[in-house]
Amino acid sequence: MEVYLIFVDAAQNSNKFWSAKVEQGNLTVEWGRVGYKSQQKVHSFGNAQQAVSKFHNLVAEKKMKGYRESQPQIDSTSDSLEIKRAIQLLEILRPYVAQRQFTNRNYLETLNQYLKIVPTPLGMKIDPSRIYRDVADVEHQLSLLNSLLETDFVLADNTTEESANNSKVISLKSIGKNFWRHL
Repeated sequence: MEVYLIFVDAAQNSNKFWSAKVEQGNLTVEWGRVGYKSQQKVHSFGNAQQAVSKFHNLVAEKKMKGYRESQPQIDSTSDSLEIKRAIQLLEILRPYVAQRQFTNRNYLETLNQYLKIVPTPLGMKIDPSRIYRDVADVEHQLSLLNSLLETDFVLADNTTEESANNSKVISLKSIGKNFWRHL
């Protein structure tokens, strides 16, 4: 049993994750800023039932604080609905970026929603005007996400084990190299 949660508020410079995993009688919790070295703590319990109970309590507590379930990376095996939702959010962001409305409340809320689906290292000081500098940046991100949907389609037609193991991955590291280099 494990979970990966994200909390993002670009206007308040918050971009953090929290994860937990139960293995036998241990609950391992990891947290930190997305893309940075994390902290970890292992809680040892007498049995798995106690660890699971603590897990559920901590997850509920984090969700009450605004954390949302996510994943540490997006790849072609990710839920295609999540990828499509991320694409929809980028389409909503595009006109705000084109008009350079980086302080607009709707832009910031949509950006936060997007970053909860696609956890992204944005540095220690988040500047919403530098995440997408222009429409070309949005287009590049759209092409990366669309390529995952295309890969998903190809894998459905070509079911060999070797091709299934060659899924495309957009992880924190690849986003850092391919897209966020300007930050």
